[in-house]
Amino acid sequence: MEVRWDSFVGIFLVGLILGFAEIVNGGITSSYVRNDDLSLDMPLDSDVFRVPPGYNAPQQVHITQGDHEGKGVIVSWVTPDEPGSKTVLYWAENSELKNSADGFILKYRYFNYTSGYIHHCTIKDLEFDTKYYYEVGIGNTTRQFWFITPPRPGPDVPYTFGLIGDLGQTHDSNRTVTHYELNPTKGQTLLFVGDLSYADDYPFHDNSRWDTWGRFIERSAAYQPWIWTAGNHEIDFVPEIGERKPFKPYTHRYHVPYRASGSTSPMWYSIKRASTYVIVLSSYSAYGKYTPQYKWLETELPKVNRTATPWLIVLMHCPMYNSYAHHYMEGETMRVMYEPWFVKFKVDVVFAGHVHAYERSELISNVAYNIV
Repeated sequence: MEVRWDSFVGIFLVGLILGFAEIVNGGITSSYVRNDDLSLDMPLDSDVFRVPPGYNAPQQVHITQGDHEGKGVIVSWVTPDEPGSKTVLYWAENSELKNSADGFILKYRYFNYTSGYIHHCTIKDLEFDTKYYYEVGIGNTTRQFWFITPPRPGPDVPYTFGLIGDLGQTHDSNRTVTHYELNPTKGQTLLFVGDLSYADDYPFHDNSRWDTWGRFIERSAAYQPWIWTAGNHEIDFVPEIGERKPFKPYTHRYHVPYRASGSTSPMWYSIKRASTYVIVLSSYSAYGKYTPQYKWLETELPKVNRTATPWLIVLMHCPMYNSYAHHYMEGETMRVMYEPWFVKFKVDVVFAGHVHAYERSELISNVAYNIV
């Protein structure tokens, strides 16, 4: 059983309601104070890790946006024993017409671990602002879920995001997800700012803890898109045990629509959702001048049409600003590279994780001020 400090940055909802802007002092917005005790990973027999009943039943079901505009959904799941069906059945609420889409199947090895059969299926050309049901699996182990597509992108479209980072699978992680589920202001899509399972905290990066984490988040991630950002706990680069490909478990398990935004890597990409334009960056991929991430962002920021999507949000794992002692100034090199662009193109907010303490600021930059 792993022990570590409380591993979530926090969770709050960002309601994007247009028509007014106001500068306010943040102050204290919650009575919650983090416990100083060490946080334990939940035991393997916890109910949140329960395997669905039936032979080869689909598990670890999760969805994310499947295109740039919001009319596509990537459905992902794992079958443990054999490939099974790679088809997703889906239909709009109040419709008797069922459609189908076929995906593809991956497997990977990591040290002495072999994954189950990992399915990814992209559903395309959905209607905006519509509830859909979908099914995965076959026979007696078919499982059904649902999701709601976003409104068509536009300037006057309110939308609510949830925000989680550094989640892990501790008892506090469970409280975090429960807090999100029970929040009266319901999040419609979750922005995840990196550090997923913390499987790398275990000897040999025990990848079975990727499986438990996938089953843990299914209760939310199967019903609304989680928009993925990679953190340092997703690197999984351990050459001493023969694992020399960074991000191997993460990129096999969590697919994103990076090609839709002209990206050459799933580590950085963008999507539109309602009135927002979301750019996802990778703190742990090369980002210096002339690197693929640098060249992509250089051409991506000018594409943002603020008339159509007035809110510009950037997600990354390592914060550019952080007054906390832990991880202090780790984001400084990315700040030096990209902050002038963020100022030039008037990024509204940057969400980051990594630091296991909540902090926020008004709009600041070292372009105009000497911030220490």
